[in-house]
Amino acid sequence: MSESTDPASPAGQIAAGYAFAGPALDLGALLWDGACRPDLQIRIPLSMLNRHGLVAGATGTGKTKTLQLVAEQLSANGVPVFLADIKGDVSGISVPGVANEKVTGRAADVAQEWEATGFPCEFYALGGIGTGIPVRATVTGFGPVLMSKVLQLNQTQEQSLGLIFHYADSKGLELIDLKDLRAVVAFLVSDQGKAELKGIGGLSTVTAGVILRALTAFEQQGAGEFFGEPEFDTSEFLRTSADGRGLVSVLELPAVQDKPQLFSTFLMWLLADLYADLPEVGDVEQPKLVFFFDEAHLLFNGASKAFLESITQTVRLIRSKAIGIFFVTQTPKDVPADVLAQLGNRVQHALRAFTPDDAKALKATVKTFPNSPYDLEELLTGLGTGEAVVTVLSENGAPTPVAATRLRAPQSRMGPVEPAALEQAVKSSPLYLRYAEAVDRESAYEKISAEQAAAEAQAEAAAAAAAAEKQAKEQAKEEQKTARGAPKPDPSLAEQMVGSGLFRSLARSVGTQLGREISRSLFGTAKRRR
Repeated sequence: MSESTDPASPAGQIAAGYAFAGPALDLGALLWDGACRPDLQIRIPLSMLNRHGLVAGATGTGKTKTLQLVAEQLSANGVPVFLADIKGDVSGISVPGVANEKVTGRAADVAQEWEATGFPCEFYALGGIGTGIPVRATVTGFGPVLMSKVLQLNQTQEQSLGLIFHYADSKGLELIDLKDLRAVVAFLVSDQGKAELKGIGGLSTVTAGVILRALTAFEQQGAGEFFGEPEFDTSEFLRTSADGRGLVSVLELPAVQDKPQLFSTFLMWLLADLYADLPEVGDVEQPKLVFFFDEAHLLFNGASKAFLESITQTVRLIRSKAIGIFFVTQTPKDVPADVLAQLGNRVQHALRAFTPDDAKALKATVKTFPNSPYDLEELLTGLGTGEAVVTVLSENGAPTPVAATRLRAPQSRMGPVEPAALEQAVKSSPLYLRYAEAVDRESAYEKISAEQAAAEAQAEAAAAAAAAEKQAKEQAKEEQKTARGAPKPDPSLAEQMVGSGLFRSLARSVGTQLGREISRSLFGTAKRRR
């Protein structure tokens, strides 16, 4: 019996730790004593994929190919997969690979029966920026904690934003897109809205200004496209194809790769939404979905305490909903300790030790592995492309021995598909018509605008009525003043006669016969002649 097959040998003991009874994914063949041992296979139990994992390694060591390899086998076993394609080179998973000398040589090294195979895929894009089915979220669905993270708010500002969300919810003001949020913030510091929050803390003008400026900067990055309706239903990621294979959902991110904080936070929203919607199922034979979070260090850079707590809680609890998460990054130290402690499956590619910081990171990485017969510091700096140090959880949940592994070759294309083929795949999807066109319905912005317009119209009407009343009063005063200063009219002939001395004299003699005759003559009643 050779040392490689002797169960008592170190290599045999390592391989025995990967001899699982149930369904498992094949990662590759054991590396021992500088040689590849194709008879000693390294595997990962399918039932343990919801215990999360880490794929780490320096740039160019093969991390992307590892996640492609694992995604292919998950799909083949009927498990849906989500891949964040940062660089645009994962789309090739949808078409068969091309055999060449390098691929066939790798397959022979690890005893792999390689066959060119494409896998069922859907392609998505954040808000439709880039080629893919648009994935949108509403501001309400995104929530104040994630929004604070992406706006880079401090703790006080984050609390104020939470208060704004609470107010909008209580008043039935739907926060669909960014203009809705901006409208509510502006309203709450206006003369009309200041009193609304006094009972629960209020909103300072300074904080509101910070939030509004951050929203403006966020929109200038193109974020306005990501928020709106129809909001994407994350259960779409849980589907299988007609032939029973798991659907591979590829989120195309090259168009926004210069906005890492944005897409990493958006990916966190996807996980949080899945967590909120799925029922508890406990341990299962295979996960409902495995989620690969590429460039994971970008998610944690500058994260607030509340955000880190949210991530840690999501990672810890989502396992019971049969969701597995694999973080893909350069070194384990990129992931916070509380999150790293939840990652039971590890695939560590080569690390570099060119600088003192690199050497420190290497020592820290070695300490995260179980005890091993390997000299891990030497091994991790000497691994070739497509080779990794592996430890996973066995079927009973115990860590397997550390195994240096030469990984299998993916069966799909190791590179992107042509742009025309990608666009055709997107537009032929039944989901495209459902999500392609944005809808802008009445929400907080329209409601607040309508209320403010009505208030302005009412104020204008009241002002116009007051002005008219004032003008009427002034006109009446002017008329009275004019009337007092006007000359008296000339008396009529009758008035002149009555007021004259002759008339008064005649009146005194009216009792006489002559007076009566004159009097009658004056009033038209002449003396009757006989």
